[in-house]
Amino acid sequence: MWKKVRLGGRIVEKRIIQVEEKVPFKLLVPLSIQHMFAMFGASVLVPFLFGINPAVVLLMNGVGTLLFILITKGKAPAYLGSSFAFLGPAGLVIEKFGFSYALGGFVAIGIGGMIVALLIGKFGTDWIDVVLPPAAMGPVVALIGLELAGNAADNAGLLAEQIDVKNVMVFLVTLGTAVFGQVLFRKFFSVIPILIAIIVGYAAAGLCGLLDFAEVSSASFFALPNFQTPRFNLEAILTIFPALLLVTSEHIGHQVVTGKIVGRDLLKEPGLNRSLFADFFSTTLSGCVGSVPTTTYGENIGVMAVTKVYSVQVIGGAAVLSICCSFLGKLSALISTIPGPVIGGISFLLYGMIGTSGLRMLVDSRVDYGKSKNLALTSVIFVTGLSGIALKIGNVELTGMVLACVVGMALSLIFHLLEKYHLTNETAGE
Repeated sequence: MWKKVRLGGRIVEKRIIQVEEKVPFKLLVPLSIQHMFAMFGASVLVPFLFGINPAVVLLMNGVGTLLFILITKGKAPAYLGSSFAFLGPAGLVIEKFGFSYALGGFVAIGIGGMIVALLIGKFGTDWIDVVLPPAAMGPVVALIGLELAGNAADNAGLLAEQIDVKNVMVFLVTLGTAVFGQVLFRKFFSVIPILIAIIVGYAAAGLCGLLDFAEVSSASFFALPNFQTPRFNLEAILTIFPALLLVTSEHIGHQVVTGKIVGRDLLKEPGLNRSLFADFFSTTLSGCVGSVPTTTYGENIGVMAVTKVYSVQVIGGAAVLSICCSFLGKLSALISTIPGPVIGGISFLLYGMIGTSGLRMLVDSRVDYGKSKNLALTSVIFVTGLSGIALKIGNVELTGMVLACVVGMALSLIFHLLEKYHLTNETAGE
C-alpha cells in the first residue's frame, strides 16, 4: 500500500509493506539480512556474558521467532532475541550453582509467563487502559529507546576515557549513511537504508584498520550448537523468577509501540495473550535446550519504523538466516566482526525512532496536559526512567523503563480510584 506523507512542505506517496503482505524474493533477502544484522550484536552479547557458545542462542532465537509468528497467526511482526532482563539474577545463579540451574530458572519463568498469558486471555486487556493510560504509556514506550541511548554511545566508543578518532569516523559514516539514506534513497534502496549503512560503515571500519578476522580464520565451516539440559533448584528459580515482571512490562511496551508503527492495535488482534504466550513459550523451549530467554527486540522495531516494511515474511526470513548462522561457523564469526562503531551508529537512529514513537503516542492520543493528572503522570515517569534510580526486589533490580512502568501503573491506578470517588480537584462537585 501507499501512504501520503509530508516532506519539505509537499505531499508525497511512500510505499508501506504491511504485516500480511508477501515480498518478492529479490527484496526479501536483503530485507531479512537487514533485520538479522540489527539484532545480531545485542543477541550474541548475552551468551558471551554467560560464557556459553552463541550458536545455540542464534538457533533458538530463530526458532522462537518462527514460533511467535505461528502462534500470533502472522499478525504481530516481532523478532525474538536474547533478553537482557535476566543478566543480574542469572549471573548470581551461574556463580553459585552453574549454568544448568540457570536454565531451570529460565524454564520456570517461561511457564509462569505462559500462565500469565492465559489469565490475560481469560480476563482481557481492559485493565491496561486503567493502569497505563496514554499519558503513562507514551513516556514508558519512549523510555524503551531513550534509556538505550547510552548503550549506543558506548558501543560506538564515544564514552571511553580516551576517544579513538577512528571510532568516531566510522560511527559518523554509519550514522550519516543511515540518516541521509532514509531521506534521500529511492525505490529499492529506500527500504534497506540500515543494511546499506552497515555495509558502508563496515567498509569504513576496514579502511580505518578496525577489523579483525582472526576468529573467522580459526572457525570451522560447519558446527553443531552446544545443547545443554536444565537442572532445577528452588533457590535458583526464586532468584530468577522476579524477572517475570521486567519481561512482561517490556513486552507490553513493545507491542504497543509496534502497533503504533504498523497502525494496528496488537493488544486486541492477535491479542496480548497470544503474543505474550508465544514470547514465554520461546523462553521455555530455549531453557530446555541450553539457550537464554528471549524477548521481542527493540532494534527490529526500529528497523520497521525506519523502513516502513512490516511484513512478517521478512521477520521470518531473518529468523531462518539466524538458524542457518547457528550451523555455519565461519559465517557467524564473520558477522561478529562488525565493530562497535558500526553497531553504535545504527543504534543511534533505531533507538531514537523508538523514543519518537512514544512521543507520537502522546500526540495521536491528544493527551490533555491542561489536566494535572496527565502532567504529573508523564513527568514522574520520565524522571523515574532517566534518573538512574533503582529498586531491588530480592536479587532483581528494577530500573529504567521497567521501574518507570511500575511507578506509572501504581500512580495511574491511584489516580483512577481518586477520580472514581470524585476526590480530585478536577472531579470535585461532579
